Amino acid sequence: MLVFHPATQKPELETAVLRYRYCPYCGKLLTGRPGREKIHPYCDGCQESFYRNPTVGVAVVVVEGDSVLLARRLGSYAGMWCIPCGYVEWNEEVRDAARREMKEETGLETEIGPVFAVHSNFHDRDRQTVGIWFWGRKIGGELRHGSDASEVGFFRIDALPDAMAFPTDLMVCEKLRHLIRSGSIPVWLASYPESEWT
Repeated sequence: MLVFHPATQKPELETAVLRYRYCPYCGKLLTGRPGREKIHPYCDGCQESFYRNPTVGVAVVVVEGDSVLLARRLGSYAGMWCIPCGYVEWNEEVRDAARREMKEETGLETEIGPVFAVHSNFHDRDRQTVGIWFWGRKIGGELRHGSDASEVGFFRIDALPDAMAFPTDLMVCEKLRHLIRSGSIPVWLASYPESEWT
């Protein structure tokens, strides 16, 4: 597994290092190979550099009036609330992933519309992600918690739970609060072609 050197204070100077020292393909000792800004582990035998990239996550923003749907988490950040979310799997299109995660966590069938927000998540330095928050609308199913949530429900945007799991969800909710207060959501949604909802 690739990790950032713990002694590094500045992200732009981080150096990717390995918890193991040998190539996972041929077993040869890895060396450092300078990249543009960081040193990447390199195998002379395979002529392969190894990178640690963030994982892609998806979330779905579902709104009813002035309330947003949230899920109370199990597993990591257990007991805290978040916008329903999960990871994109290998060979899975991001909108399909968003729809699947929504069904698994909330029981709702949703249509996935425009991208509402995109943020890098640095709250857990060892498990960095890039999150895509899609606008969604429910088209079926029954609201109930699923495998990754202990509870689901709508919360007024001005009365979110104190225990929110992710700083980026708070940023998304602040944007949502502004759009709800200004009455801009219908205009924003009207700019997205109906034919592109999936």
